[in-house]
Amino acid sequence: MKLYLFLNPLFWFILGCGDSQETQLDAPDPWTMVFEDDFNNDLSAWNIWESGAFNEEIQLYRIEQLSLENSVLTIAVKREDDTGPTSIVDNTVKNFEYVSGRIESKTLFGPSNADGEHEYRFAARIRLPAGHGMWPAFWTYGDPWPTQGEIDILEARGGKPLEYQTNIFYGTSPNINLNQDTDILHYVEQDLTADFHVYEMIWKSTSIDIIFDGELLYTYTANGNNNISDLFGKKQKVVLNTAVGGWFFTDRNPANYVDNASMEVDWVRVYKR
Repeated sequence: MKLYLFLNPLFWFILGCGDSQETQLDAPDPWTMVFEDDFNNDLSAWNIWESGAFNEEIQLYRIEQLSLENSVLTIAVKREDDTGPTSIVDNTVKNFEYVSGRIESKTLFGPSNADGEHEYRFAARIRLPAGHGMWPAFWTYGDPWPTQGEIDILEARGGKPLEYQTNIFYGTSPNINLNQDTDILHYVEQDLTADFHVYEMIWKSTSIDIIFDGELLYTYTANGNNNISDLFGKKQKVVLNTAVGGWFFTDRNPANYVDNASMEVDWVRVYKR
């Protein structure tokens, strides 16, 4: 685990309680928005999971756990016995101890020289769920995993509300990750479950910037451990979900987890330049 101090801001934000202003970039070459969902109407831009997942998690994803109200997407997690497919690729019926929600964008995004799009920026305004056992995430990936890469812009443990983690995965063969030492823990010294915050990632050919509320927290620079150069040109979908339990926790006893929690998403945006 490492501590990274805030650096000078890349952006400035004016954020209201229920609304937000456009993020401004202090650079001559402007960003072009290619995707935006303020969750005003429906989830037609997203694929909705109705199955279990991976990583020894104990939740069943189902559509009933997703709701839109006051332009906010809520992913409601609760302790409830249910049965469903083991995963999106395994229809074997399995028993689950929790229910939750997961959505993935129907459109894939990513920078490439071929398209003349050298940088992509992903952003979301989120209030994280509180409580031990909750594993909220805002991330991107492509299939087959990890040959198109995975970039974890945010993943957190609900019982540790003052920190979150980022990570990068890549491999040349399905189900085999080649990256090493790419999980970075960010201490932000404020309760991420108490209010909304903006989580961002800027994806370039030789680096990936991690930004929190307009402040640069960390830059992954391309090297043999993270394979960022090999990620360039890949296309990935945007994912929002809250898992429960699994290998992300040292405590695997569900009796110690909270019964209910909610992840709230104000908006998601993708830009290119």
